[in-house]
Amino acid sequence: MSKRITFSQGFSSVLLWSVLSAAFIGPGTVTTCSQAGAAYRLQLLWALTFSTIAAIILQETAARMTIASGKNLGQIIALKYGGNRGRNIKWALFIAVAFGCAAYQTGNLLGAISGALMFIPGLSREVLTLILAVGCAALLWINNFQVLSRALGITVAVMGIAFMYVAVQIPASIGEWAQNLVWPSVPDGSGLLIIGLIGTTIVPYNLFLGSSIGQNQSLSEMRWGIGIAVTIGGLISIAILAAGMLVTGTYSYEALATALNGKLGGMGVLLFGLGLFAAGFSSAITAPLAAAVTAQSMFSAEGNGRDWSAKSANFKLVWGAVLLVGTIFSIIGIRPIPAIILAQAINGVLLPAVTIALLFAANDKTLLGAAYANGFWSNFFTLFIVGVTCFLGLNNIWQALNKVGHLVADNAMEPIWVMAGVTLLVLVYLGLRVFGKRNIFTAQ
Repeated sequence: MSKRITFSQGFSSVLLWSVLSAAFIGPGTVTTCSQAGAAYRLQLLWALTFSTIAAIILQETAARMTIASGKNLGQIIALKYGGNRGRNIKWALFIAVAFGCAAYQTGNLLGAISGALMFIPGLSREVLTLILAVGCAALLWINNFQVLSRALGITVAVMGIAFMYVAVQIPASIGEWAQNLVWPSVPDGSGLLIIGLIGTTIVPYNLFLGSSIGQNQSLSEMRWGIGIAVTIGGLISIAILAAGMLVTGTYSYEALATALNGKLGGMGVLLFGLGLFAAGFSSAITAPLAAAVTAQSMFSAEGNGRDWSAKSANFKLVWGAVLLVGTIFSIIGIRPIPAIILAQAINGVLLPAVTIALLFAANDKTLLGAAYANGFWSNFFTLFIVGVTCFLGLNNIWQALNKVGHLVADNAMEPIWVMAGVTLLVLVYLGLRVFGKRNIFTAQ
């Protein structure tokens, strides 16, 4: 296999994989990143640096496994975890992904509605929610929405370019940019936003959607495409965070749009509204579909006679359930900004479980062969990702419990040490499984 690719191959690969960056540039990214910039200036940039690199590593792993085996990630997990115990693992992973998709779906619909109300004020939120939900259901039912998704994706891309134009005008020194891009800091009250920034960039369902994209590509084409496409998405996220610094006073979509107006010659409100609507509507199609695709890939090979084709009742039941949950939570009057940030945080908390399953599958030399299974550095960086996301997720859960129960003082260090200890135990266990002398991955 040639290690070099032509420019045309590389460019085509970037276009192919750009679906990943388009998938995570939704209302969650716009909301979480811009509020992080409004509240903490550039202090949380490091979370986007980490999550962009982590997304590249995890997507490369999932795609490499597909190229090696000819199966998508769900099918690989289904093969690896057979029997009753394996069935429980598959169901746990599916429920985690589906729960994350439902959380995303709520944010997607709320974001689309907020965007539409900016350029068409006066509409009823409830009526608009139902119209969007029916539109998503119709497109998912006929299973032919590629043209609309591309058109909406172009609108989102224009919004991304606008944010990058604004970001270069932000009054911040090169030193401030460089330090915050690489040096972690956790200001008081930023835990939810940090895990949200990670959850909105490393989207768990993207691993399942993206694992089959490069099935006919070479490793070099796949790596080039993923690296460039995800990096572009990360740069847009960084630009959105920087643009959030323009907001003064209480953060809101209207405050952000008004701030953009000053830099875009009066087009900020219209451009932001259209982009937010397009990002929300396109993602509102993707999230239910991703849940159904995940179920299809995990359960279609069980041999129980159930039909999991795109036209089957099982497939439609899954995307219908995710769409219904998102619609219900959108229509009962939840405030969009807190709900969207919480949705990203939920996915950030679920991320370690999906990453651990990916780690085990990627070390199965029987399934993938020695040439395609994870090497030392792939395992090292994946374990690092598990450690960071596990600690942040535990910290987020603890802070929520402590706010409700007032168990200890907010600045107490004991819970931090406990969470660090739990994270260390998880990493030691996984490290022994991965780097241990006994190759448990190929054991019969």
